[in-house]
Amino acid sequence: MKKILSILPRWIPALLIMGVIFLFSSRSSADLPNFLSWDYAVKKMSHAVGYGLLAIAFHFAFHFSPKYRPAAWLLAILYSATDEFHQSFVPGRHPSLTDILVFDNIGALAALWVHSIFGRRNEKETDAT
Repeated sequence: MKKILSILPRWIPALLIMGVIFLFSSRSSADLPNFLSWDYAVKKMSHAVGYGLLAIAFHFAFHFSPKYRPAAWLLAILYSATDEFHQSFVPGRHPSLTDILVFDNIGALAALWVHSIFGRRNEKETDAT
């Protein structure tokens, strides 16, 4: 039990981000912001950013261990798939395989790639001091 309680705090950021994604997915299409010609770009960028943050949060839960980077990506994509399924029950929304395979996937991969470059640099600086 003690070990579970010590692990749980590292999962809180991922759980919070999942909750925010769920809340936005629960809104009908009429409730979502409409930026005229920017509408599509804003919504798709929010997919990429949201799932990028989720992938980093999962990676944080795994102590940023490089061997668990694929697991962080996979968990983000799996949550993306469940979120798209959830949207099929929301009025005015529909599931999109493109959102999962393109926008959510690119966001998760890009965030993990950027962290793999800059995260290592910060770890080396910390080790050197």
